[in-house]
Amino acid sequence: MIFTKNTTCVLASGNQGKIKEIQAILKNHPILPQNQWNISEADETGTTFVENAIIKARHAALHCQLPAIADDSGLIVDALNGAPGVISARYAGVGASDEENVQKLLLALEGVPETERTARFICVLVFMRHADDPFPVIAQGVWEGRILTQPIGENGFGYDPVFWVDEYQCSSAQLPPDVKNSLSHRGKALKILTELLANF
Repeated sequence: MIFTKNTTCVLASGNQGKIKEIQAILKNHPILPQNQWNISEADETGTTFVENAIIKARHAALHCQLPAIADDSGLIVDALNGAPGVISARYAGVGASDEENVQKLLLALEGVPETERTARFICVLVFMRHADDPFPVIAQGVWEGRILTQPIGENGFGYDPVFWVDEYQCSSAQLPPDVKNSLSHRGKALKILTELLANF
């Protein structure tokens, strides 16, 4: 077993929303965000979620000298041919706020009927024992939904206010954090990752 309750890992993210969710789900493990080492964010030069997650995990493991967990996630909208995809966090430009990204998405979907606003959140998680790990552990999670015409709810972050969850008849931003974590792409990927690591 390579991932026990005593395994301290660095989380390769500066996104406070992601850090909060991952630490809540992996609460029995010492997970430290990479900003504790004051290192730069990795350049996300990949064209897929898997590539970017590996880039970020390797960067964190190298600079922090610890095993690293990296998350690359985003929103795929069918009517937009998969956009915003891997640039979900910077859809409206580098440094764009969540609100700016959401507004750009809603403008892009203006006039698209409800039945064609299908979308899904994707999360890829990578665990690397060290920067030169040739066999990273990879887990993926998917959360199906559709895009609303206006934001609703105060919880969560990113596109949560416009992501409709049929099962609960509300937006992701209206779900309590524990319920969201049990349903979400990130929650699913983390469950798979911990199972894979326990049997690795």
